[in-house]
Amino acid sequence: MVMASVWVSILAMSVIFLVLSVLIGVIKVLVHFMPYVEPPAPPAKPKAAAPSAGDESELIAAVHAVLAHHLGKSPQDFSITKINPR
Repeated sequence: MVMASVWVSILAMSVIFLVLSVLIGVIKVLVHFMPYVEPPAPPAKPKAAAPSAGDESELIAAVHAVLAHHLGKSPQDFSITKINPR
């Protein structure tokens, strides 16, 4: 009984080793016939310019409205005067 289980274990490991060896061979053949070609890099997007003085007032107004809504307060309850970019 013990010998049969040892024999089955050896047979199972042999089959697994054989299947893995075949897979390695197939992958090597596929790489030989179809080598990896790196796709071209996407074109670089131009960076957005920093907001000018006129845009800053619109930015402050938008942040003010969102902050008032988020806090559940009236926009007159607080004041945002400047936003420092990081």
